[in-house]
Amino acid sequence: MIRVLDEQQSYEMLSTTTVGRVGFVVDGRVQIYPVNFAVSGRTLLLRTSPDGLLASLARDAVDVSFEVDYHDPLGATAWSVLMHGSLSPAPEEEVAAVSARVNPWAGGDRDLALIFQIESIEGRVVRRD
Repeated sequence: MIRVLDEQQSYEMLSTTTVGRVGFVVDGRVQIYPVNFAVSGRTLLLRTSPDGLLASLARDAVDVSFEVDYHDPLGATAWSVLMHGSLSPAPEEEVAAVSARVNPWAGGDRDLALIFQIESIEGRVVRRD
């Protein structure tokens, strides 16, 4: 059984995890990168390498998708939230707050704070009968 989540329920699901995927097109190919994130109101906070591909997407204001999901095989349930929007560098006054809230698993120099501005969001829950 599939149940569509309303906007508020979709936002609530985002706050239950810290790993998602950014999807975008480069040179005609779809790329999907896993990232750590934190929810801040109606935006997502990320940190990345200043010279990486996500940094260039933010500088160029490229449209991207962001997907977060979870599954519980024992409980026979799963959910997914898909968002569309754009990445941008965090305003200077917010960089410290982003850095404090997002801890990239990848390590290394991930000091560039980014904001994912959500333009649309949709979610759904699947439960096995």
